[in-house]
Amino acid sequence: MTSSSYDLAVAGGGAIGLACAWRAAQRGLRTVVVDAGGAGDVDHAGLGERHPGTAGAWEVAAGMLAPVAESDFGDAPLTELGLRAARAFERFCAELAGSGVDPGYRATGTLVVARDRDEAEALDRMLAFRRELGLEVERLLPTAARRAEPALAPTVRLALDIPGDHSVDPRRLVAALAAAFEQAGGTLLRARVAALVTDGDRAAGLRLAGGEQIAADRVLLAPGTGAIDVPEPARVPVRPVKGQIMRLRDPRGPGLIERTIRGAGGYLVPRAGGGYVLGATMEERGHDTAPTAGGVYELLRDVSEIVPGVLELEIEELRAGLRPATPDNLPAIGPGALDRLVWAAGHFRNGILLAPVTADLAVAAVCDEPLPDWAAPADPRRFSGVAV
Repeated sequence: MTSSSYDLAVAGGGAIGLACAWRAAQRGLRTVVVDAGGAGDVDHAGLGERHPGTAGAWEVAAGMLAPVAESDFGDAPLTELGLRAARAFERFCAELAGSGVDPGYRATGTLVVARDRDEAEALDRMLAFRRELGLEVERLLPTAARRAEPALAPTVRLALDIPGDHSVDPRRLVAALAAAFEQAGGTLLRARVAALVTDGDRAAGLRLAGGEQIAADRVLLAPGTGAIDVPEPARVPVRPVKGQIMRLRDPRGPGLIERTIRGAGGYLVPRAGGGYVLGATMEERGHDTAPTAGGVYELLRDVSEIVPGVLELEIEELRAGLRPATPDNLPAIGPGALDRLVWAAGHFRNGILLAPVTADLAVAAVCDEPLPDWAAPADPRRFSGVAV
């Protein structure tokens, strides 16, 4: 069975897929998003509470908008993408707020903390790199760091105050994107995509797990780590990278920390109303999403050495998700090896941060507009013919 035809069919309803679909709908394209869970299970009124369904990476993401730290301040193409996205994020969220759903944007900044000499040397390298890029950063000695965030441990050796590294609540962000997409005339379909439909050497739609087909003039694939059957020469190889994360709450309310606190072994991100996100492990364990005692221990051990008060917080949730990573850890954004196929995949640790810039690039590709030179390293066709 074939459904009504669309201008664009998007496989994947996480932050990336919905951001792309929203921008496409704003351009007047008749757009459908197909997702087995994710966006389809978001309760807009509850601002991100979900019914049982397939979890996307966005659901367990912390939402840090830290383009230099997340690129390990050494990968120039990823840093360029991240910086462009970070500059666009506040305006992106302000526009999304018009949907009636607050995306949970926080502009309180980040404190990156060192516990020992080796970590302090790494912070000094980050400091030099950020200054080379012309980014605002302040080096804080221990007393000044604890003055900025009194909950820091007295053993902290050094800190960098980075006011431009903000955060967003990914669950609220996806809820806002889903609402904005529907308000722009888009269609959300709750189903699992099984395969890309082709007509000769061009993409022609999506085949669902039940056998139904959605015909579309263009197809955009943003599947996260979900398996979609795509002809081998056009595939983008993506591997899952497990990340365990905890959602905590202070029954006394907010105030333990104001900024995001990052260390070499983890991070603590404040949320509204006394909530916090503690994360995250990096594990190459295939599609395993079981939380482990060892993962919890490592997270609590490392972050409690920086913010001891984290041990007094109540545990609300313990989850593990899968980050979609390509072999070179750069995303795949732009035209695929098949005509009328566009990719927005493989964002690894940066799916939330890169949502605004990915949406702009992907929709430009959908509309056959040339992409800028700085986006060339993310060209999906670099993987053409790579077996997965």
